[in-house]
Amino acid sequence: MRIGQTWLRILGTVALGTLFALTGCMGSDGGHADLQQFVNEVKARKGSRIAPMPEFQMYEGFEYSAFDRREPFTLAGMDAERVPVSNNGISPNQDRHKEPLEQFPLDTLNFAGHLEKKEQKWAILTAPDGLVHRVQVGNHLGQNYGRITNVTETRIELVEIVPDGIGGWIEREAALALDSEE
Repeated sequence: MRIGQTWLRILGTVALGTLFALTGCMGSDGGHADLQQFVNEVKARKGSRIAPMPEFQMYEGFEYSAFDRREPFTLAGMDAERVPVSNNGISPNQDRHKEPLEQFPLDTLNFAGHLEKKEQKWAILTAPDGLVHRVQVGNHLGQNYGRITNVTETRIELVEIVPDGIGGWIEREAALALDSEE
């Protein structure tokens, strides 16, 4: 019985407080006379004249008249059929399965160490993703189709296949030196 009485007291107190709060918000004249007066003043004002819409001029499109002249993006004095294309037999193998280190530019790979057992040589590389990789002659790395040709204690030598600028490919030697920041 005491729990019911306690709740009844709390409920009565909350109801009485709400009644006082609502009564305090109302003035003796209803509390909204000043607001009603402001609304009436605004409604009584005379509306101002709206400026007319600006007149727009019709857009005149550009008519290209040099269609009978040489195209600006072709070599001067050469037809597209006569553009020299390098055909030295060098091209990357696009069908080969890519190795994990081919997703990184060569300058982001760090040569961290060298392993040698009998005649087998390996290089230890750290990649930008934080993983450590072991590579050997014949593995590929870098984004220019680089193939490792030699591994020494201080250097990894490789041959990259890069575009020659006229539609063909050339081989370019590159190397990674042992990282000396230890």
